[in-house]
Amino acid sequence: MFLLNQHADYRSGLAPVDAETLGGAGADAIGRHLAERSDHAVTPLHGLPGLAAELGIGALHVKDEGHRLGLGSFKALGGGYAVIRLVLEAAELRLGRKLGDAAFREPEIRAVAAEMTFACATDGNHGRSVAQGAQLAGAKAVIVVHAGVSEERIAAIARFGAQILRVAGTYDDSVVEAARIAGEKGWIVVSDTSWGGYERIPGLVMQGYTALVREALNQLPSRPTQICRPTHVFVQAGVGGIAAAVAAHLALVLGEARPVFTVVDPARAACIVEAARAGRPVKVAHGEPTVMAMLECYEPSPIAWRVLSRVADGFMTVEDADAVTAMNRLARPVAGDPAIVAGESGCAGLAGLMRAAADPDIRQALGLDTSSRVLVINTEGATDPERYAELVGLTPAEVAGRAA
Repeated sequence: MFLLNQHADYRSGLAPVDAETLGGAGADAIGRHLAERSDHAVTPLHGLPGLAAELGIGALHVKDEGHRLGLGSFKALGGGYAVIRLVLEAAELRLGRKLGDAAFREPEIRAVAAEMTFACATDGNHGRSVAQGAQLAGAKAVIVVHAGVSEERIAAIARFGAQILRVAGTYDDSVVEAARIAGEKGWIVVSDTSWGGYERIPGLVMQGYTALVREALNQLPSRPTQICRPTHVFVQAGVGGIAAAVAAHLALVLGEARPVFTVVDPARAACIVEAARAGRPVKVAHGEPTVMAMLECYEPSPIAWRVLSRVADGFMTVEDADAVTAMNRLARPVAGDPAIVAGESGCAGLAGLMRAAADPDIRQALGLDTSSRVLVINTEGATDPERYAELVGLTPAEVAGRAA
């Protein structure tokens, strides 16, 4: 399925709160935080000229978040950052003084954090980020997981000392349960999706994601007189947070020079595409699970939709087979391209590009041609190594060895 954006708000200005959160000032804030993290390193941007030629486009670059903060996912930028910000804000109120970004290490601040418990629902990656942030600050974390979260991903969360609560149902069910339990216990919910009256913390999570956009723009190759900025960007959605953060930041910093932005959903959990069709956030029916487990969300985040309705240009779905094909294509590249370890959800944006490039109608609608410069984001590496090996026929280490 493919839809062009026909929303009444399309190409109107972002809401002031979204512009403040996701623009240059927001990227500055997450940048200051990352500068205080000893585990921080800029993630790589890979050029894939071989695949670009096959797809009939001028250039293709993949921002590889499989290396982010030791967690293997872009989510490392969001939940942990929000936890640290909230700890610092609570400490400022308690102590009556302004604190810098490095203050979370101070014993006085850690004493405040020790009295705080952060809770969230997760498909796997967001929970790891919240748990890591809580451990870093000296706070507690309680992570709610649903029936579809693999044992490997649960174990990866528990390694950060988080308490794990299991619930039946889908990701959306776990979001409701996390909010309910946190309300009863007085815990702080750090969710990557929003709801009525709950927007600031998901906004902080999305703000964290702007770091990868700024990095990518700085890493793109340049000519003597200009940076070769992307003409097109394809980003996977889930509840919409990563897509909205990337689209908003590009629109705010590039203005009229912003790229054509396409949101990619799994066909089996297409909540953003259905919002585009309906013109408002809607909950889609839960059917057969998608292999893109980190994107298996059936209701969009309202603040993400508020952004995407204004700055996304197109919306499309990909099938499970498309994602698996993209995983294997990155693991077994043509000569001249690097091998990239991309999880089943991580390569959904690339799967969208590959599907669009093969369809003459979508190519024309998006203006994809031999001069197009496309950016996609590998949002996660092999966060479930066993599942990765099943789908690719190679272990993550074997693929990484090819890239070395």
